[in-house]
Amino acid sequence: MAKSIQDKPSMAEKAATQMTDVMNTVQGGQVWNSIFRPGSVFRKGYTDSPRNRSYVIMNSVLYHLHPVKVKRHAVKVSYTLCLGGLSFFLFIVLTVTGIFLMFFYRPTAAAAWGDIYTLQTSVTFGLLVRNMHRWGAHLMVLSVFLHMARVFYHGAYKAPREFNWVIGTMLLQFTLLLSFTGYLLPWDQLALWAVTVGTNMMGYTPVFGDQVKFVLLGGKVIGTTTLLRWYVLHVLMLPFVTVIFMAIHFWRVRKDGGISGPL
Repeated sequence: MAKSIQDKPSMAEKAATQMTDVMNTVQGGQVWNSIFRPGSVFRKGYTDSPRNRSYVIMNSVLYHLHPVKVKRHAVKVSYTLCLGGLSFFLFIVLTVTGIFLMFFYRPTAAAAWGDIYTLQTSVTFGLLVRNMHRWGAHLMVLSVFLHMARVFYHGAYKAPREFNWVIGTMLLQFTLLLSFTGYLLPWDQLALWAVTVGTNMMGYTPVFGDQVKFVLLGGKVIGTTTLLRWYVLHVLMLPFVTVIFMAIHFWRVRKDGGISGPL
């Protein structure tokens, strides 16, 4: 009996030793080291030192979004009103709800309005998700506009942030284009007249106005090809370009010294 009691700790110690050997083998392998960069707490032989702490900041995407030092007033809610973060959050909401809507929508003149009606009346939470997408688009236009107004009145567009101000104005235009291209998709009277007015305005572009109008309509008049082209613009091309510009925008905020402007 005494011998069996003494054997249990030795078995536990043996299992712990084996587990430690396995972890050391895994952490010393090429796969593990390719995933966790130098300075990570998951790397073998990690020690808490200023060098490793700086590695954590430089090698982490989330930590790298902000500079090492941030001005005290720049993190106050009363200064930024969280408008930039709110705009990004609304973009995520629109992406998630938009993917949900894509499962129940067909971009054809014969099926578009019927699919929207079915979505609102027969699909579980369909009306809720569509309203979230619709109101989220309106709120994103408002939040992006107020964000740019805040940046302007705080002088955050001045040196060295001039380039990022231009990127911000481009993002405002993409936000408006995303909202406008989504306006056609229900294929109702409001959508048809909005597209008619919008394409006629673009047709007055100097030199190549007629070509721009033809490309957007997919022909001489509004039809199924028009709906298909605006659908591709709304769900693929414009979101793709917007994500690229957002990544550049966040990167420049980080490189230009943070979210604050000159006081």
